[in-house]
Amino acid sequence: MEPDEGISEQDVRDLMDVFTRVPSLVLKMMVKRNENVVRTFETQVMDHYQHLTPEERIKVGKVLEIPVSELQRILQNVYLETHQKQLKILADPSAEPFITQNLQELRKILNESPL
Repeated sequence: MEPDEGISEQDVRDLMDVFTRVPSLVLKMMVKRNENVVRTFETQVMDHYQHLTPEERIKVGKVLEIPVSELQRILQNVYLETHQKQLKILADPSAEPFITQNLQELRKILNESPL
């Protein structure tokens, strides 16, 4: 991925395992409670980030820059193709505060990190 490209539906499909690790019922509860899962799992998030390739880190940066509404549109489109319940949950407009909060927390920990 070139640095000036955005996040695509293919990128989401390529990362499907990230979305499906959490059972849909658990994800739905987390979204409903607006839980800050990035903060809760900060150590694991940073460990995973340290093992990303430069291209994958660029994608993370693009996700952090994209408006949540656009990200949710992409998630919705991939959901329509894959029928993964987790994508449907995240694409729902009610998940916007959850996504926003967790992206903000991810920005914060990445900015504070010496990586």
